[in-house]
Amino acid sequence: MILKQGNKAPAFLAPDQDGKIHALKDYKGKKVVLYFYPEDDTETCTVEACNLRDNFSALTDKGIVVLGVSPDNEQKHKKFEAKYKLPFTLLADPDRKIIEAYDVWAEKKMFGRTYMGVLRTTFLINEQGKVDHVIEKVKSKTHSQQILEVWGL
Repeated sequence: MILKQGNKAPAFLAPDQDGKIHALKDYKGKKVVLYFYPEDDTETCTVEACNLRDNFSALTDKGIVVLGVSPDNEQKHKKFEAKYKLPFTLLADPDRKIIEAYDVWAEKKMFGRTYMGVLRTTFLINEQGKVDHVIEKVKSKTHSQQILEVWGL
């Protein structure tokens, strides 16, 4: 079951693309966009990351911290960050602890094939560490605008 509005966001501890450890509690008092995506450097994930990059100042001007999460490791995140000049943190979750805590690991179907994977989902977490909104139908090309609209900013 995916977390709902008003739920306390599950705590996490994970390294970013530079090996620095991040915890949700580090962001208390800030609005956090915690976005989950399947894999670095794939078409739709790249479109989503580049939209967040291109509109990063619009988000940070509203006091929003952007954290991306995928099962990729630190090295793959570093290459993705460098290739697309991403200005935000990418959390490495190869053991899927965060992904499973937020319940976004599920059965998916593509081209008639069934497999397990990350559901592209974004959690908007408020200054008190509670989930304000869950965006399950992420619009990768306009994700930043979607975040600002859903959050009413």
